[in-house]
Amino acid sequence: MTTPGWDHELDARGLLCPLPVLKTRKRLQAMASGEVLRVLATDPAAVVDVPHFCAEAGHGFLGAEPVEEATAYLIRRK
Repeated sequence: MTTPGWDHELDARGLLCPLPVLKTRKRLQAMASGEVLRVLATDPAAVVDVPHFCAEAGHGFLGAEPVEEATAYLIRRK
């Protein structure tokens, strides 16, 4: 059995700006430093908002990839 490349997952599909980033920030606050959060989002603005949020907050943006009808963003907590 393989383990996923993330520690926590947030389903933000169907939410519009700014909710995906606000929920991401809240979830990251509850995580330990170095843990990875996978965020699933369908908001077209998330492709800009999530990396920008990571840069501003100091979290590591590990990348994004399409997953079914959404995009999965991987973020390492600072």
